[in-house]
Amino acid sequence: MKLARVGQAGAERPVAQDAQGAWRDLTGTVDDLDARSLGAETLQRVRAALDAGDLPVVEQPDRFGPPVAGIGKIVCVGLNYSDHARETGATVPSEPVLFMKAPDTVVGPDDEVLVPRGSDRTDWEVELAVVIGRTAAYLGSAEEAADHVAGYAISHDVSERTFQLERGGQWDKGKNCATFNPFGPWLVTADEVGDPQALGLRLWVNGELKQDGTTSDMVFGVHEIVRYVSQFMTLYPGDVINTGTPAGVALGVPGTPYLSAGDVVELEIDGLGRQRQQLGSA
Repeated sequence: MKLARVGQAGAERPVAQDAQGAWRDLTGTVDDLDARSLGAETLQRVRAALDAGDLPVVEQPDRFGPPVAGIGKIVCVGLNYSDHARETGATVPSEPVLFMKAPDTVVGPDDEVLVPRGSDRTDWEVELAVVIGRTAAYLGSAEEAADHVAGYAISHDVSERTFQLERGGQWDKGKNCATFNPFGPWLVTADEVGDPQALGLRLWVNGELKQDGTTSDMVFGVHEIVRYVSQFMTLYPGDVINTGTPAGVALGVPGTPYLSAGDVVELEIDGLGRQRQQLGSA
């Protein structure tokens, strides 16, 4: 299934796409697409309501919001594509590199992204996002981890490199600026995605292709990442893991201009839709 939330920011309603491509209103089936609605039982109820064919049609949604409401935490994996590690001069890690993004960085997939004040190196990163569907702690295998995934979506892990790398401390300063995690347009359930290691990722800046990779090149695969993260923190339904970005970021290509107000970034992942953001100034 493809699940989404449509409407103005703060007033989104849940929808699902039917077999004909129409969006159907889920308001009478679930209160929202959040931690309570991502478990297998609720997803089965949503699927049954969709299959029944009597849900109201939502005509041409004016805006897609983040497909999950009330995200508890966003765990990010750094340097998880070997080509990206090499282009930034980093060593390919022997274990996943983890950092956090605050949930309040999340905006809709086509919402404005703000270049923060004092920024001189705002950068782009297309990423596959994993949405957790069952509480996960100390998982024993990647196979077990797969059963804890509700679905997948696109994340844009926007980063300010000077803040991240040159202002001291951890990466948080360059990762948590307002609007730095466009998310969506929809959540695709794990059964529809199938193999998460067979997805192409692409990103354009002002129409120029900058990133063109595949999840098959991850250093640590999606299910192994979920297993690994569960050894250090409990993952709850509605939590999100951003799984890393392929080569092609501005940081990795000397002379590449960084983002500035007025630029347009577009990104897509096979089967997961497309995002488009125009950059503004904070």
